[in-house]
Amino acid sequence: MSLANAFKMPFGMKGVNQAFKKTFDIVRPSFLGGPVVIVDYGMGNLRSVQKAFEKVGAKAVISGDPETIAKAKKIVLPGVGAFSACMDNLTKANLIEPIRAVIEEKKPFLGICMGMQVLMEESEEFGTHKGLGLLKGKVIRFKLAKKYKIPHMGWNRITKKKACPLLLDVQEGAAFYFVHSYHVVPRDSRPVVATANYGKDFVAMVQQDNIFACQFHPEKSQKEGLKIIKAFAKL
Repeated sequence: MSLANAFKMPFGMKGVNQAFKKTFDIVRPSFLGGPVVIVDYGMGNLRSVQKAFEKVGAKAVISGDPETIAKAKKIVLPGVGAFSACMDNLTKANLIEPIRAVIEEKKPFLGICMGMQVLMEESEEFGTHKGLGLLKGKVIRFKLAKKYKIPHMGWNRITKKKACPLLLDVQEGAAFYFVHSYHVVPRDSRPVVATANYGKDFVAMVQQDNIFACQFHPEKSQKEGLKIIKAFAKL
């Protein structure tokens, strides 16, 4: 079965509203509207992510302090570079347990690019490396026809597959900015809320309860990207 067929699901305002209500119930009301903490572990476009939140009127701070992250109302894990380096940096900075604590307490979490990939159980990038295992699945390299350059870099349209609070105001077929050579392959389609196509369908965005993550960079995706940033800030 193709990825596109596997992810076909009914989509409409009723589904959107039900999904939004479910996520609202999952994310504890006492944490709504609080400042965003952007996790600093030595990798990622931290300032550009912070500026995106500031642009939509949200307070965002950058921190690599485990205690600050553990007490955060909501967190963002950005990231660029290699999977193994990301996991090594998080481990050395003692940030894995604070991140897990935030997620276990049902506070909103947003992973961006590598911040999405490390949520998986493992990656095949430069060998096999263990991830956080917060989502079931793995990270694999694109295997494409020669006409497709790797990394996949530039603007690409997404297709909504499932209702998601962060996509409520995003137009169907909106384009977002991608830079990656590897992509996530979840064990099943339930967390997948959007896909894109680059020689084949691949997962562009996921949601599992209070965990949100996207392969693209919303902070670099202009108007539509800021809609996602704003929606997350308002959770």
